[in-house]
Amino acid sequence: MTQPLPLQTHEWDLRFMSLARHIAGWSKDPSTKVGAVLVDNERRVLGLGYNGFPRWVKDLADRLDDRETKYSLVVHAELNAILNCAHRPVGSTLYVWPLYPCSECGKAIIQAGIARVVGLATGEERWQKSNSIAFAMFTEADIRVTLINPEEVR
Repeated sequence: MTQPLPLQTHEWDLRFMSLARHIAGWSKDPSTKVGAVLVDNERRVLGLGYNGFPRWVKDLADRLDDRETKYSLVVHAELNAILNCAHRPVGSTLYVWPLYPCSECGKAIIQAGIARVVGLATGEERWQKSNSIAFAMFTEADIRVTLINPEEVR
C-alpha cells in the first residue's frame, strides 16, 4: 500500500489552478468562463468541469446571450467536476478558476466530501453575497480554503 503524498504544495496548487484556467476556456459562455479540477491526495485528477449547458442541450446563441435563460440552463464548473468524477471525491481538493464557488456549488462541495477548495483571492462583486455564504459554510463544515493571487498562475 502506498502512502499518500504530503499535502499540496504551493507549486502544485499553481499547476492545478493553471489547468482549471485552461479548462475554463472550454466554456461556450460568451461572458464568463469558469473551470474546475478535482484532485485527490496523490495529485491524480478525478474530475474536470466547466460552466455550460447539460449534455445534449444545445448551446444556441440566443440562449447564451439571454442572461436569464442562460442562468436557468447552465451547470456550474464545480458541479460538473463533481458529476464527472468516477467516484465520490471524499478528501479531495477542488481548484476553481476564476470565480470563487457560489452557495449552491458550496452545498454540493460539502455533500461530496471535498476537503479543500482553492480559488483566487479576487472576486466578482455581483456574486459577493453568494460567495460569502459558501465561505461561511466551508468554515462551518471544516473545509480548508486556500486563496491564490491570480498573478501567480501561469
